[in-house]
Amino acid sequence: MAKTTFRKSGKKANAATTVSNAKSSRTASGAVRKKSRASKRPKGEEKTGRQLPRARRTGEIQPFFAMEVLDKAWRMEARGRDIIHLEVGEPDFESPVAVVKAGRAALKQGHTKYTPAMGIPELRSAIARTYARACRPPAGRIAVTPGSSGALLLIFGVMIDPGDEVLLADPGYPCNSNFIRLFGGRPKLIPTDASTNYQLTAELIRRNWRARTRAVLIASPSNPTGTIVPVEEMTSIVRTVEELGGVCVVDEIYHGLTYDVDVRSALYDSPDVFVVNSFSKFYGMTGWRIGWLVCPEYYIDDITKFAQNLYISTSAPAQYAALAAMTPQVRTECDRRRRLFQERRDYLVPALRGLGFEIPVMPQGAFYVYADVSRFSNDSEEFAMKLLQKTGVAITPGRDFGEYRHLQHVRLSYANTLERLQDAVSRLGAFIGEL
Repeated sequence: MAKTTFRKSGKKANAATTVSNAKSSRTASGAVRKKSRASKRPKGEEKTGRQLPRARRTGEIQPFFAMEVLDKAWRMEARGRDIIHLEVGEPDFESPVAVVKAGRAALKQGHTKYTPAMGIPELRSAIARTYARACRPPAGRIAVTPGSSGALLLIFGVMIDPGDEVLLADPGYPCNSNFIRLFGGRPKLIPTDASTNYQLTAELIRRNWRARTRAVLIASPSNPTGTIVPVEEMTSIVRTVEELGGVCVVDEIYHGLTYDVDVRSALYDSPDVFVVNSFSKFYGMTGWRIGWLVCPEYYIDDITKFAQNLYISTSAPAQYAALAAMTPQVRTECDRRRRLFQERRDYLVPALRGLGFEIPVMPQGAFYVYADVSRFSNDSEEFAMKLLQKTGVAITPGRDFGEYRHLQHVRLSYANTLERLQDAVSRLGAFIGEL
């Protein structure tokens, strides 16, 4: 099939456009609120022409370009278009019923005040019990955080000084680099490909380690590729980083959503790793904004101080709701959902390959497919925008996930029903056939 190069439309979104677009939002009923016009500011907020102070870091923190796709998709839906959302990085299921009931009960019982900065003791203990005995941390090393993002901010806050470096895989989750920059650190993106499962290896880490390198961030399973670091390689990575005098930070937020492969926590390999997890993905609690980290003993006092100052405490109702997520009843429901995700993956990956997308590694976890579109286009952003406009299928262009070959890749989420995935593949096939 001949490759089509889309002409540039001259409408690339800059940071200001993306921030403006992000003002669109949904009401509780699912309706779309219209974006307010930037020119109509409330009285007294008109531009004065003054040059106001702005931190240099604002120029280094990149916006979520996926929001441009999402905003456009919402506006198309508001005009009556049928949109298939494969760009959203969250489960399509509602929070489990028992979790919602526990959240409501917490409100009725008056759990609306501050909690200890590290979280309510019963939740910290319940989280500790989710780890196998061979690597189970004491509850005192658990910090309950406002999502995994809050956990990563704490970690880099206590570890990174201006100019320090953290190694990350490219492609990877874009916010991680921004968290590092926020504290004056330097994210060093290391190109990865299918030969290493799109993951860092001990060899790559050793080759890229420098005098100012302080840490390595590993995500397994990863976003956007859904790949996993093999158990033996994770052990080698942890040992290598500790030998070099650094610290491993391991993002395990997609643990529980893995398929056809055995996984274990990096806590098996060392008590001196930071392990990050969340109630968002496996437990379907994205909007509750609650996660946790397992902290090395050495950093507990520092993490506590930063938590007290950054956010005081995680939402009390969310903590009591999360406690209900630890029950066997909810675990059974979440396992059922995991099987549905696997069924969707097992349909979508072969279907996309059949259309000509290159997917050299079968995703082993999460709910994403990172696909090479270079057979069809040399600009994945143009490809994604044209696809949305012509077919109503929303996907995320690769530029959100790093620098290495991002123009050749897109991310598709299979957090949608099997029927909608089948419809999306049909629309994709028709779109590609017209290129």
